Parts: sequence; C-alpha cells; structure tokens
Amino acid sequence: MPTLDAQQIIVFLIAGGALALLVTEWLRVDIVAVLIILALAISGILKPQEAFSGLSSEPAVIVAAIFVLSRALQLSGLSDLITDWILRAAGKSESRVLAVMMLGVSAFSTFTEHVTPTAIMMPALLKLSRERGIPASKLLMPLSFAASLGSTIALIGAPAFLFSSTLLQQAGRPGLSLFSITPIGLTLSLLGVLYVLLIGRFLLPAHKGRGAGNDLFQEDRYLAELTVLPDSALVGTHLEQLRSAGLGSFELIKWLRNGESLRRPFGKQVLEPGDTLLIHLTSDELATLRQEPDGLKLKPVDQFDRPGAHSEGPGEELSAHMVQAVVMPRSQLVGATIRELGLQRKYGVVALAVSRAGTPASEEIDRVRLRVGDVLVLEGDEDEIQQLTRDQPGLMLAPFPGQPRPRKARVAAAIMVITIGLASASILPLPVVLVAGALAMVLVGCVTVNQAYQAIDTRIFIFIAGAIPLGLAMQKTGAAERIAHLLQGVMGGWPPMATLFALFAVAALVTQVLSDAGTLSIFGPVAIALAHALNRAPEPYVLAIAFAAVTGFVTPIAHWGNLLVFGPGNYRFSDFVKVGTPLTVLIGLAVAWLAPIVFA
Repeated sequence: MPTLDAQQIIVFLIAGGALALLVTEWLRVDIVAVLIILALAISGILKPQEAFSGLSSEPAVIVAAIFVLSRALQLSGLSDLITDWILRAAGKSESRVLAVMMLGVSAFSTFTEHVTPTAIMMPALLKLSRERGIPASKLLMPLSFAASLGSTIALIGAPAFLFSSTLLQQAGRPGLSLFSITPIGLTLSLLGVLYVLLIGRFLLPAHKGRGAGNDLFQEDRYLAELTVLPDSALVGTHLEQLRSAGLGSFELIKWLRNGESLRRPFGKQVLEPGDTLLIHLTSDELATLRQEPDGLKLKPVDQFDRPGAHSEGPGEELSAHMVQAVVMPRSQLVGATIRELGLQRKYGVVALAVSRAGTPASEEIDRVRLRVGDVLVLEGDEDEIQQLTRDQPGLMLAPFPGQPRPRKARVAAAIMVITIGLASASILPLPVVLVAGALAMVLVGCVTVNQAYQAIDTRIFIFIAGAIPLGLAMQKTGAAERIAHLLQGVMGGWPPMATLFALFAVAALVTQVLSDAGTLSIFGPVAIALAHALNRAPEPYVLAIAFAAVTGFVTPIAHWGNLLVFGPGNYRFSDFVKVGTPLTVLIGLAVAWLAPIVFA
C-alpha cells in the first residue's frame, strides 16, 4: 500500500488522540470535540467553515430540538399519562409486565431522547415491583434495553442515525428519511421482547431494588401554607374544590382565619379571602401551586413577594428556582425556627415548605423548629441559594423533584402528532419541522424558554459538532479509504452478511467505551469506504455501525440508560455481560441480514 501522505498522518493522529481522550475520559467529551475542531482548522485539513460546520449541521439541530420536545412531553404531563397507560395494561404476571412494558417503552422512545423513558418509567417500575412481588432486577434491565431498541425505529431516535445520514450525504449518497430504518428497528424491538421473554428473564438475577436516588430526599409529603387571594375563584367554595386547583391528595392540617384556628369538621366551611390553610401535599402539587396558583398563593411568597418571581405569560419561567435542602447532623440550624433564620432578610431566599420523616410538622412553617433530616423547599436566585449554603454548610442541596400536574398533555400530544406527520410527509426539511415543533411547545406553554435551553444537553450537541468534521476529514483526505483497503484485504472474499456482522461486532465492542456519535465518527467513514471498495451500497455498512453503537448491550457502561438502572436494580457488572451479550449477537445477525434487503 502506498505511503501515507502528510494530511492522512495528521488525520490519524487527531482521530487517535480523540479516541484516547474519550476512552480514558481525561477530558469531557465536549472539550474533546472543540479540540478536534481546532486541530482540523489549525492544521489546514479543513477550511474554518468546514471545521465549524458541525455546529449548524442537521444532526446537531435535530438533537437539540428532540431534547426540547422530550422535556415538553415531561412537563406537560403527557409522559406521565403514557407511563400510566403502560402500567395499567401491564397486568400482574411477570411475562405480561415485561412484554407490555418493553413494547410500550420502545414506542415511547421512538420520538424522544431514549434516556427520558427510562428515567420516567424507573420509579413506576420500582413501585410496581414492590406491589406485585416481581424482583426489580427482572424489570429494570429490560426497561433500558427496550428504550435503546425503540430509538432504532425512527431516524431521530439516536444521534448515530442522524450522523449516518450526514456521512452518506458527504459521500455523495442521498440522506436517510425519517422512517428509512423503521423495518429494521421494529424487527429489533420485537426481537428484544421475544429474547427477554424466552431467554433473558431466566438469565436476569432476582434482586430487590435499592430505590432510586438519595434516601434523604425521598420524602413525598410536604407541609405548606396557602393563602386564599381576594379575587380567587375559590372564594365561597368548599375544600373539595381544591382538587381542581391541582391538589389531588392534600391533607388539611389547620384552617386559620384572622389568626384563629377553625374547628373541625370542615365539611360545611367555605373559603374566604385571606384564609390560611396548612396542608400536607406532594412535591408535584407544590410545584403546580407555585407555577399555576389558580387563586391560591403559598403564604411565604405572599409575605415576601419579589418582582420577577412570577410567570409573565406563556414561555416565561419563574426567575427564582426551587431546590431542596436537608438539615445535616451537627448543623447550626438544628433547634432554630425558620423565622429566626431570617432567610428572606439575609439572603433573599424563601422557605416554601418543609418535609419531616416520622411525625410530620403540623405548625405554621415559620414556627417549625428544625431537626436533623428535615428537608426544606427553598426558592431564590441561584446566587442567593449558593450564598446561603456557603454560610450554612449544614444544609445539603438537591434538585426539587416536583413537576406541575398534567394540564397541557393534550396540547403537547397534538403538537407531537403534527410534528411527526409533517416530518413523515417530507413537506419541509426535518430540522425545520422539529425546530418548529419545539418552538410550538414553548409558545403554548408546555415548556418555558429557560426549561427549553436547560433541556439541551450541550455536551452531546458540541460533541456531534466535533464528530461531523472529523468524519468529513477522514473522507476528504482519503484516510478512511486507507483503512478500508486494509479491511478489504481481509474481508474481500467474505459474504456480505459476514462482513456486516464483523463490522457490527467491532462497533458494538468499541461503543462500550465511546458514545454512539463517537463510534460513528471513527468507524462510519471507514464503513462507507469499505462498501465502495467492495463495490456495494454503503447504507448497510454505515448502518451496521450505527445499530451496533445504539444496541451494544454488553456492559452497563455502554449507555446512559444502563447506568441509570444499574444501582436501583442492584445489578453486578457481570449481569449485563450475561444477559446483554446474547441479545447483542442476535441483533447483529438480524442487522447483517436485514440491512442489505431494506437498502437493496
């Protein structure tokens, strides 16, 4: 083989250096991506506009839009409705639960970022595990597998497929349409369900779940004070009307009027302006009240209102944000009341609610004397809250888990259906349709502007922006062809199915330490060049890499979904090897067989 030229040597050095950094995790993936972009531009391998082309590329734009759409589905309550439907249809037997759950999650993850269904379904499955006596380890690994398999049904399911389309376009081929890969993806999803039902569930361990997250923050009831506003539509109504204000399961502790406590029973009492209600409620109900009060206001906010702390309309978010703070042992706050702390006066932070294990607090919030383990729900600007925790190291912060109760699920569903319909019809380019769908979610209030920006995982966005020019450089300099010629010498006489399975196997192993986009950036151009060298269509070859990057289930570190269920499922590393390896081999054989047929 002729000697490598200078540009090819530089590309191999950049690709090798990037691979080493990604495998060792010495630097974050987005930093590695920026280094790739700069190295390609400074070395002259690519023109500056080519090196930075990934930032405006279709995959990067589409991935950003998908993150926003996924977040809107969560905040609108549509994700919860889908989860409830799946659980209602699951029945009681283990096999039915697995079948319905995996099929439902696969469908759910077709048009969302695949970690989203895993994160949403996991707490529900842990609860179902306890209620129906099914070991959590029998459910959570299949959950993660189903979410990944569902992302193979449509082009927007995973960055790997979007990147594959871009690589094919760079090679002079037509890009992939939204449902180009659907026949393969549906087959793989069904294959995954059958494998788990017939083989996998007998290989899965029978471990009880450990629960998700830090136990300190698992309290699900909070004490809050509500004030009835003078112009509230609830004035003159009975307590049951509060159910329609987003309070589905509240428990009334005290009813105060003009500083006096009303006597029970409260059945005939009606709400009057200025009444204060001490109630126990869930985190979701608390979030609903803060975002959409409906004539009620949390009393601490009513007392210490600040400009800019309220929603100004659709798409605008509270300037302050809510966090949880647990009172740690030996904290100086133990024994002090919330009023004595002077949080609003000293820091501009408001204590909205308090949660206490064991006997719940039952007095007005500002009079509650703090104990070790009490959890405060605080609202304030980030700088204010950080200053509080610097001054009071005995407070440990965690994100507030509550989300407003579903109110715009139908609107979100309609927008999603229209978006998918337009994308399927190819009336407009896919990025335009998805960005329009994401913008519509913001405009109708399913997700706020700040929430939309926060939903975008900038690490993945930037990494895709760096991976795309690396693939372009490998094709432009002929570096991919050099490797392809070496592979041709080995695989030249192999049947197409054997060649595709070999590519799948290599990529499935590499994706255990790289992301799907990282695997595509290194091996995608090589696969296309190999197909050209063998005088075959390149689509099956690059997609063999893509499918392997998304469905390589050999270890728990292959995908974020696997890592998400690893702890709660009480798994060992070897559990994934034992259950995931046979499934990965079956998927590889199916892809090697189907890809040439679908893309003949």
